[in-house]
Amino acid sequence: MGNSTQQQFLDLNGALVLRIHLDFSNNLDISTEHDTTVTMSTTFVRRTTRILVLNPNSSASMTHGVEVAIRGMNLPLSTEIYTYTAPPASPASINDGEDVQQSADVVMRNLQETGILGEYDAVLVACYSVHPLVHLIQENRPHLAVTGIFEASIVTSLSLLPYQDNWGIVTTGKFWEKHLSDGVHHFVGSENTNSRFAGVETTGLNAGDFHGGVDPAVVRQKLCEATKRLLDRGVQAVVMGCAGMAGLEDIIRSVATEERGEEAGRKLLVIDGVKAGVGLLEQMVRNKRMFQRS
Repeated sequence: MGNSTQQQFLDLNGALVLRIHLDFSNNLDISTEHDTTVTMSTTFVRRTTRILVLNPNSSASMTHGVEVAIRGMNLPLSTEIYTYTAPPASPASINDGEDVQQSADVVMRNLQETGILGEYDAVLVACYSVHPLVHLIQENRPHLAVTGIFEASIVTSLSLLPYQDNWGIVTTGKFWEKHLSDGVHHFVGSENTNSRFAGVETTGLNAGDFHGGVDPAVVRQKLCEATKRLLDRGVQAVVMGCAGMAGLEDIIRSVATEERGEEAGRKLLVIDGVKAGVGLLEQMVRNKRMFQRS
């Protein structure tokens, strides 16, 4: 074994380094360097976007369905998505106006008590309704980008369709026909019944039925029947008017393929409000940072 030597010295960064050198004469040279740096600093170089997808009902299974849909989205690594399920005092399924209001009261109280909205850049209210939480959060947290899946689906439909094409909504129970129709006209600022909005068709199911309690074959049949009625109105875009429908795009598209042919089935826009909302909020956050002074 050749002779070895050990040498200690300081490099410019002050990091402790053990260097081992073996020369052709089999001599081993070992040296160490010791850190004399006392302080260090960090520099902020990248900002993420944190979006809270808020399920205002208390069904964890419905939140899970939303999570599955979001995981399939192609999003930048800088976009972080978190989900929230309402406390047990909120309805497990939001089926009418009373449920809408109760869920808003329960969730808003919980949000104020916990203060969790301070951790996010944007909030998506994942209930397909004219939900009070959208404007309540906007009023209480004006720095946040906020929308609901209802509003996001309208913006997406109008932005993707050619001017002459129309769109409509497939949803759950009878209550939503007037509620959503009135909401659309209010949102777009028009009471014109001859607008590009073709109306609402219902399945007769509740939101919770899409995640258990009802035979999947029955769910498929009722969704197909409602979709066919809407397609008969000539729509080029079908909006899934319930967060519980997340992941059921293929059923709707299969009806269009059967009714209109394979090419038309592929071209039909099947809009998931959750996906539309996440995409819209991502852009809203960027635009707020671009056009507002912080």
